[in-house]
Formats: sequence, structure tokens, C-alpha cells
Amino acid sequence: MREPEDLMRHGIGFTSQRTRERLIQRLIEEGIKDQRVLEALRNIPRHMFVDEALSHRAYEDTALPIGNNQTISQPFMVAYMSEVLLEDGPLDKVLEIGTGSGYQTAVLSRLVERVFSVERIKPLQDRAKERLVELNLRNQVFRWGDGFEGWPALAPYNGIIVTAGAPEVPQALLDQLAPGGRMVIPVGASGETQQLLLIVREEQGFSRRKLCDVRFVPLLNGTLS
Repeated sequence: MREPEDLMRHGIGFTSQRTRERLIQRLIEEGIKDQRVLEALRNIPRHMFVDEALSHRAYEDTALPIGNNQTISQPFMVAYMSEVLLEDGPLDKVLEIGTGSGYQTAVLSRLVERVFSVERIKPLQDRAKERLVELNLRNQVFRWGDGFEGWPALAPYNGIIVTAGAPEVPQALLDQLAPGGRMVIPVGASGETQQLLLIVREEQGFSRRKLCDVRFVPLLNGTLS
């Protein structure tokens, strides 16, 4: 007989492996090709990262509220941003701005050597840490702080992923990107359609490529305890 924790990881009914597989097939149909990314999403139980009352919607391809006016990102967007970040090869050191529920952190933990995650809302990050411990994911470290500042003490990073919309690309994050490093970030005014950008640090500066239009919660200054 399975223990309660085992049931929570594997899921039943609306959160079962069969339900997860339907989500994976939908992501493939929507254009996600990287098998490493698909396998990470297949094996991370998204229902553990949402409130129990919403667990029956965990494997819908939609963003869901997680409290504190924040959301867990749409699975397609998690997959797409991860795929773009990795499309030039494996990364060993990735900075995540916006821990949120910890779902994107968990996916990244399956894909890169080390994840450094910054979150401004302490209760959200505390809950995310607990979930990652339950899943025995140990290759990430956390900082409670202002996402605009990044984590300069541990820079540079081969990859940076930002999970909230910034009015413009923070200079501090550009400064923390290693040569050849890649940043995926939504940029635009709060409440409006934003542009998801891929920024690459090259020898003579930074190249930028628009990926698609998106809507993310805003990247805000300061911290909340």
C-alpha cells in the first residue's frame, strides 16, 4: 500500500500519471520538441505546486493563482522558456528571478547543474523550498531579495530566466550574465502585452531576439516578509 506522501507525488484521478501524459502530448502538439524538457515536465508533479482546491486543474495548460497576487506559470510557457534557455547546449549555472511556487525551479533542477533562485515574497519561497525537499531536489539554493538586483555575489551565470514582466531589462541582470550566456525575460508595461525576449551576451555586447507576446505578473522592487 502506498504511503500518503507517495500518493501525493504520483497522484490519483485528476493528478494521475495518465493525466500528466495528456499534458505532455498537448505540449508536443504546441511545438515543444526538447525531450529533456518534456521529460522534466512529465516527472515533476505540478499538483504539488498548487493549492489543494485547485489540484484538479493542475495539468491544464493554464496559469493558476498561488496567493500573494502571483501565479504558477502555464506549463507551455515553463516548457518553452526552458527549451529556449537550453537550445544552445547544457547549462551548469542558472539564475532564476521569481521562485514563485517553485515549479519552474523544479523543472530547471532536472535540466541544469545548479539553480540559484531569487524571490521577493518570503512565504512563497518558504513553501517552494518545502516542496522541493519533498521531491528530493537538492541542486538549488535560494535568496530572499529584490529580483531587479539578481544575485551578484554568485555571478556570473550561464543562463538567467525571469518569470515576471520587467518594464525594461534590468542592467544588473545583464551585468551578471556570463560571456555567451543566455537570458529569457518578459519585458513590457504592467497590465499590457509584454514581449518575451532572448538576450545573448556576445563579444561586442548583447543580441536580442523577440520570441512571442506574453502576459506575466509584474516584476516589482523590494521584498515582502
